[in-house]
Amino acid sequence: MAGSLAREGLTNTGERGGGPLIMTEDAHLLDDLLRLCAAAGAMPEVHHGLPETKGAWERAPIVLVGDDAAARCRGAARRRGVMLVGRDQDDPGVWRRAVEIGAEYVLCLPDAENWIIDQIANAAEGVGNPALTIGVLGGRGGSGASTLACALAVTAAKSGRRTMLVDGDPLGGGIDVLLGGENVEGMRWPDFARSTGRMGGGALEESLPALHGLRVLSWGRNDEVAIPPQAMRAVLAAARRLGGVVVVDLPRRVDEGVAEALTQLDAGLLVVPGELRAVAAARRVASVAGMVLNDLRIVARGPYAPGLDERWVARTLGLPLVGDLPSEPGLAAALNSGEPPGADPRGALARFCNAFWEQADMRRAPHGPASIGTGAS
Repeated sequence: MAGSLAREGLTNTGERGGGPLIMTEDAHLLDDLLRLCAAAGAMPEVHHGLPETKGAWERAPIVLVGDDAAARCRGAARRRGVMLVGRDQDDPGVWRRAVEIGAEYVLCLPDAENWIIDQIANAAEGVGNPALTIGVLGGRGGSGASTLACALAVTAAKSGRRTMLVDGDPLGGGIDVLLGGENVEGMRWPDFARSTGRMGGGALEESLPALHGLRVLSWGRNDEVAIPPQAMRAVLAAARRLGGVVVVDLPRRVDEGVAEALTQLDAGLLVVPGELRAVAAARRVASVAGMVLNDLRIVARGPYAPGLDERWVARTLGLPLVGDLPSEPGLAAALNSGEPPGADPRGALARFCNAFWEQADMRRAPHGPASIGTGAS
């Protein structure tokens, strides 16, 4: 990037904006800009100069003007998001041409390619507030963390939130199975294992299986058992840009991929059964996860050993308490019949999750990081 004529970055209203407007007659430059649009998952509109269609210049989310087409854009209405793109950053006349067309940015390829991809993707996806991203971990094996993660996602989707459920546990058997969707078509983690850099959020969402009103990224049935941190970063960043809610089901062990996921969370929920050994095991999980995650909270689960309750569990672990995860009679039978956790709006699990989302909504700043409320202290 050669420089900017603006003091601030591009603004975004949060509405989906469509593809950019490209103006150039330089075939090689056009090929490069089309490639960058494809990488960002956007379909551009291409012209040699100012478009004849009324409002096309003003309506486009961003405008990429080739240096060869700058003279043909003189007299266009001044607007935000105009970028002058060329290859010769030593050309002293480029700044004059940028001023003449009201460009905010002067960009040189190939140095500015990644930055341009980000701006195109942001415009196409209508980036607004990022998704509220919640991770769920088990204090010990069989704690019910995956069940809670599914129930949180199902109830979020039922309430009208845009929801994505991400299976971060390659040894968990596939969270799509818990949702009754192991045979539903769509991409799984192995398809994203080599992903790096910027990924289009819309393209990610559309590629995943749709189950119970939400999108699910689960594991396939092959032998891959790890998520490279670059792939986890690309996938979760794309999911968060879509807004709404992202729920991540995480394993107890923290490898590089899981550590990357923890850095993307607004809050983590550690599910801990009310047993002494479970609390001891959860302390180790909390210690490791807490090295990366600043906001880790306890969801206790009965039945409790004599003398224990949910407050004792949270107090012993020194972490805030969200509440007691209720048992739900008939849940196993419902799962066997294909009904996912949290699907019964009258069930105790759905009521717990709905209360959690209501508190999260009330305590989340409109334009800031999440602050997840607790049910007890």
